[in-house]
Amino acid sequence: MYGIFIIFLFYTLGTVISMVMGELIPGSVIGMVLLFVSLLAGWVKPEKVRQVAIFLTGNMALFFVPVGVGLMATTHYFSGALPAIVTTIVISTLLVMVSVGWIQQLLERKK
Repeated sequence: MYGIFIIFLFYTLGTVISMVMGELIPGSVIGMVLLFVSLLAGWVKPEKVRQVAIFLTGNMALFFVPVGVGLMATTHYFSGALPAIVTTIVISTLLVMVSVGWIQQLLERKK
């Protein structure tokens, strides 16, 4: 229960900070960064949230089902923008793959 509390606490803190900032950055992202910093600083012990984190990441696919259904139900709204959407998806995927590969190579050189 403590792990769930900690994760939801940081999510709530991130959401509040996001609202105060005018929702420029999503609250979930801010909360995740705050949790990461807290784990690095030692304020939150990894073993306290590990079990909940493993459960959530193991069932992550379930979180995408509502989004997928929503997209299928509203395709008529953005069907005219399909080329722009596909282009954005391809470019962002390539950028993520290149940046992750580059960071991985940097980390392997440090070993």
